[in-house]
Amino acid sequence: MKQHRERHTGEKLYSCTQCEKCFPTQSNLVSHTNVHSNKYKCSECGKCFQTSQALTRHSRIHSGMKPFQCNDCSKRFTQAGNLVIHSRIHSGEKPYNCHLCDKAFSGSGHLHIHMRVHMGDKPYKCSLCNKSFSQSGHLQSHKRNIHSSRRPHECPYCMKEFKTNAKLKLHVRIHTGAKPHSCKHCSERFTQLSQLKTHLLKSHNEGTWLTCNICQKKFSRSGHFKEHLRRHKGVKPYVCSDCPKRFCTAAERVNHYPVHSDFKQFCCGKCGKCGKWFKGKRSVMSHFKRCTERLPFDNI
Repeated sequence: MKQHRERHTGEKLYSCTQCEKCFPTQSNLVSHTNVHSNKYKCSECGKCFQTSQALTRHSRIHSGMKPFQCNDCSKRFTQAGNLVIHSRIHSGEKPYNCHLCDKAFSGSGHLHIHMRVHMGDKPYKCSLCNKSFSQSGHLQSHKRNIHSSRRPHECPYCMKEFKTNAKLKLHVRIHTGAKPHSCKHCSERFTQLSQLKTHLLKSHNEGTWLTCNICQKKFSRSGHFKEHLRRHKGVKPYVCSDCPKRFCTAAERVNHYPVHSDFKQFCCGKCGKCGKWFKGKRSVMSHFKRCTERLPFDNI
């Protein structure tokens, strides 16, 4: 019961004497200490493992071998456990429930990370701006989106560049028409998992709406919900690199950048008679409407 409670609370009372890493149970600590014994060591990256089976599973990362395939979307995995967790995306099964807010998750790791929301635990800190995050993935995304301009992943169809391979994969589906996420209640299929979740909420009343406690507006996506809350609070975390102006979203900051440039990429070109150029989409759309209203009906 004590170990079970520690998993829910996120307490990590057992620390390694060699690297100071902490763990929620004694057994986790014992398993970890084998890493320092060099019993089973990967020849590619030097990482150590407790058993030969664990080393074999790890070696698949370097070889690219993925023997476990999903029957619903053909996605492949290096471990059977990862396939089991992935299959819950298609089945909708969420066996791990938070006892504080009744939110459910498909994997125990996701529940453990979620508990940090209730505890306010943010162990991952950005070395550039000292902002803290509850997940290492959020920290990496923050560094890519805020502190880096690199876009190393290029679309083979339209040459558009992306900061992460995950975003590239989502984009490629626009060209291929792939829709790997299917609704279990009807025949609808979707390109993104977030689209499926929104569909389940709106069409089948399955899931949990995110409700603003200030204006009671409901949201199906956490990203939109967080953006909405920032607008209520007046929080603007995205700062222009050329001026002190701040924005609620990264997209708003990107749309602002043309202000500091003389480049005008949008042309009106109404009936070939206007030809005026503008820096932003909003400017050209506003002008286009006025331009259309001024033209005689015969010329439209």
